[in-house]
Amino acid sequence: MTAPAIRVTGIDEADELVSTDPLALVIGMLLDQQIPMEWAFKGPATLSERLGGLDAARIAAMDPDDFAAVFATKPALHRFPGSMAKRTQELCRHITEVWNGDAGNLWTGVSDANELMARVRALPGYGDEKSRILVAMLAKRLGVRPKGWETATAPFSDDQPRSVADIDSPESLARVREWKKAMKAKGKSKAD
Repeated sequence: MTAPAIRVTGIDEADELVSTDPLALVIGMLLDQQIPMEWAFKGPATLSERLGGLDAARIAAMDPDDFAAVFATKPALHRFPGSMAKRTQELCRHITEVWNGDAGNLWTGVSDANELMARVRALPGYGDEKSRILVAMLAKRLGVRPKGWETATAPFSDDQPRSVADIDSPESLARVREWKKAMKAKGKSKAD
């Protein structure tokens, strides 16, 4: 097996899943808030294991209480399993209804970064910064580079190791952590 394009978790199978399964990637990015990046991007693999695979339509159709129970099963998939289960289900509903159940349709054939940003920004649970980071991740890690992606995702398109979009090894993960710590000490954010 070649090294996964996205290497955040330190677990080859989990990193391979978010590198090759678009739904796993958008769920991992959704979960990447208020918990360590490694935990967020391991979430799709754990969810896939618990459900016997990832399928947007199946997740969207699940009873919300049953799906929340899957999230809350120890170890919980997120620090806030109830609210993140709800957001994940909303995300899967959107992907099912708008993108024919295939999260990869978000970026397949897109030639303009502004169009891609609008598609990603429309995802439930995705704000401006999360959208810019995901599109930068698609460009930097997976080679999805529509025209204007550098401008649309700035500052996450630069060479500064500032977000999950810049992680492809344990060393780059350490560099991102160091940079975030230094920025926090200066009272700045990863977008500064």
